[in-house]
Amino acid sequence: MKIAHLTAFESFGTRSLAVHGIMVLAFVNAVFAGLFVGGQLGTVSFVALLNFTAGLWVAHSIHSLGTVSSDDDYAGVLNELFETEADSDDVDGFDAGRFGRLLGLIAAVTAISLLTSAQVLSGAILSVAVVAVGAIALVTAIIGFLIALGAAYDESQERTRLEIERHNESADLEFAASNEQ
Repeated sequence: MKIAHLTAFESFGTRSLAVHGIMVLAFVNAVFAGLFVGGQLGTVSFVALLNFTAGLWVAHSIHSLGTVSSDDDYAGVLNELFETEADSDDVDGFDAGRFGRLLGLIAAVTAISLLTSAQVLSGAILSVAVVAVGAIALVTAIIGFLIALGAAYDESQERTRLEIERHNESADLEFAASNEQ
């Protein structure tokens, strides 16, 4: 049974935009709660929202690993938002641009998380938060590298397959031409 409002989420790009939107809302609210809500409520809200954002980030990154080789034309959240044309024919090898954007995003989110944590938390909890934020950043960077590497491998495999098909077609044409003579 297909439900109309859920069929929009069949595309990975749409799901990715929705998850990124939820992550942005949760992260911004975590920072606001940490900086502007006082007492234990602010601390607990900050930690809970930051953990929720981190969980979504890691889960979505792992989910993205499975879409590298799919037939979906998804080429990253920036390309989905701004409708840029990602021409994979001009790119050979590792997608350094996509990986660089991901590292920049990881650095910005990590810096904001650590700076807000330093303002909100203290003592042993701050140490735990620093390690946790660093671990999330490292895991996300590793997964991002694997996604970019997987995309490069898939593109290489596709080029090789097309080259073999083209070679086989030319060999078949030569064989047919030699048999006609």
